[in-house]
Amino acid sequence: MTIEAEPSTEEQPIPPSGAVSWEHKDTLWCISLFGTAVGAGILFLPITAGQSGFWPLLAVTILIGPMVYLSHRALARFVLSSRVATSDITDVVEEHFGLVAGNLITVLYFFAIYPIVLIYGVGITNTVDSFIVNQMQLQPPPRWLLSLSLILLMMSVMMAGENVMLKVTEFLVYPLIVILFGLSIYLIPRWNYAVVFEVPSAKDFLVTIWLTLPVLVFSFNHSPAISSFAQLQRRDHGSNAVRKSDSILRVTASMLLVFVMFFVFSCIMCLSPEQFIEAKRQNISILSFFANAFDNPVISFLGPVVSFAALVSSFFGHYLGAREGMRGIINQQARNMGFETNSRKLNIFIVLFFILSVWIVAIVNPSILGLIETLIGPLIAAILFLLPMYAIHRVPAMARYKGRVSNVFVTATGIAAVSAIFFQILR
Repeated sequence: MTIEAEPSTEEQPIPPSGAVSWEHKDTLWCISLFGTAVGAGILFLPITAGQSGFWPLLAVTILIGPMVYLSHRALARFVLSSRVATSDITDVVEEHFGLVAGNLITVLYFFAIYPIVLIYGVGITNTVDSFIVNQMQLQPPPRWLLSLSLILLMMSVMMAGENVMLKVTEFLVYPLIVILFGLSIYLIPRWNYAVVFEVPSAKDFLVTIWLTLPVLVFSFNHSPAISSFAQLQRRDHGSNAVRKSDSILRVTASMLLVFVMFFVFSCIMCLSPEQFIEAKRQNISILSFFANAFDNPVISFLGPVVSFAALVSSFFGHYLGAREGMRGIINQQARNMGFETNSRKLNIFIVLFFILSVWIVAIVNPSILGLIETLIGPLIAAILFLLPMYAIHRVPAMARYKGRVSNVFVTATGIAAVSAIFFQILR
């Protein structure tokens, strides 16, 4: 498929600057980026937050809005800082930091996103399997067959092209937003206000916020789609690409803050910490747990549907980033050895690699929250928060963004999220 512009080694002409007005495709991008973020992280964030309590969640809610917008804005501006109009993130890091550093960052970028694609293979399989067993009261097909069928279905959409992917995402995410908001309201009569009066100690409060940051970063993360998103904004809007991307990302961050945090608060007000621990043990999303725990036909049906729509829409955006990272690694290594890759054969190899690896991990069924807390969250934070901040101080093309308070905030929260992995390992 061709979601991004064709690569080129020459500088490309870009459209002239002019007025930037909101277009229908901007709305589609907001929906697509929203769908990229609302996946496994959102559906598993309440499980982590529910074990932590009300007040730490309130504190991270205040942090997450600016964290999401400022970090993704900085990453988009980093991609747009290239002299070559069609450069993706792997090309930009090599352009700005040289071949060796470029190779290293490209590898880190890939391994920050690739495990998320694996997670979606696990999450989607578990969601559909749970729905078949608990809601349909049927015997599920063998796990190997169920997971393979679901993975092939998602990959076929990605291979169909940009327009098909955006249309399918739009089809999934609009109902997802409505149902997510509706479920949040529907749960209000079940709220247990006693959790508001459970105030942790200052130490537990700070440690909980710190350890929640990696899951929080992952839950709102739509960085895998940012490179392709920024490329296409530059293609369509030229020198206005920064303003256009800033505008779209601001709306996306606002949507995520309102819909997601309202949903998370509704979830943690309904269940006990012991129930969240049980949900983590079962390795299923919070909505699948609700569907099984509550004897209510609305939640029983809509919970798994929302889980499936969220996971599939998020898979699309993360696959874009992982595919881009793998293509960058292979192309860089090929150039180091003095030859160019065959684009068609490379695309076939990448598709087969993802189908097989996601399928194998879906069968194995590892702990989803374990992967998020100890590996994925901190790696994403390093790429999303720290890489653009480093570039602002080292890359002349980004020097105009120096000296802003927002840079300090993004750097501090990024370091906190990355450092949380060491505590997780040593604990």
